[in-house]
Amino acid sequence: MEEPLILAVETSSRVGSVALARGPVLLAESTFSAPLQHSGEIFPTIHQLLIRFHFVAGDIAQVHIASGPGSFTGLRIAVTMAKAMHLANGTAIVTVDSLDVVAANIDDVSSALPLRGSDGIPPDRVAAVLDAKRGEFYAAVYQRTKRVDQPAFTGDSGYVIPAPQGHLWQKIIQDCLMTPDELIERFAVEMPLGVVGDGLLYHRDKFAADNVRILNESYWSPRASNVHRLGYQKARAGLFADALTLTPFYLRGPLVTPKNS
Repeated sequence: MEEPLILAVETSSRVGSVALARGPVLLAESTFSAPLQHSGEIFPTIHQLLIRFHFVAGDIAQVHIASGPGSFTGLRIAVTMAKAMHLANGTAIVTVDSLDVVAANIDDVSSALPLRGSDGIPPDRVAAVLDAKRGEFYAAVYQRTKRVDQPAFTGDSGYVIPAPQGHLWQKIIQDCLMTPDELIERFAVEMPLGVVGDGLLYHRDKFAADNVRILNESYWSPRASNVHRLGYQKARAGLFADALTLTPFYLRGPLVTPKNS
């Protein structure tokens, strides 16, 4: 049986991207030309990828999306598009966690090197952070481990996250809201903590501490290729989202400022 054509979409962070895959094989990935261009570039970018490989939209059997946490607008774009594709063509939907997609960036030694003080040793514990505004960050913490045979390892995610040296990232703290001080006090005291994610873009100084390693900036943004990498595991297990009940995973509601009467 021919492997399904898969469209992967990442719009939960500042820098959006889409990828096209045939089953487990990534065909291509395209990153939007500038930050925060999700609404203007997502459809032209998908169209160009389809043309490049001689496909049409109706050929897409699955769409994999990062459903949050992250940008409210970006998450709505991805979820709305996935729902529309399902209604139009019966496209199956797979959702993955945005912070897990960031953690999946750190899958080899070179990607785990910090910007300064590099010792060539990948961290055993990392935190993925995205800016949640109001002085807080969407955060999750991961431990590098070989223990892949434990049923609890994947939890409810339906996938495992690759880590350096053939290991995996075990999620030890689920997605939550934290301040930099809380993250450092809880996870960077007993052992070094690598930190990665777009939340560092304007706030790197807030995470400065003796036991914190800021990882390479090129690995901060979640990527559509990793959405596919994680999502394909769920698809193989038949863990598809219900298009009728699918909603973005906001973690908290947007900041709303009422108008003065």
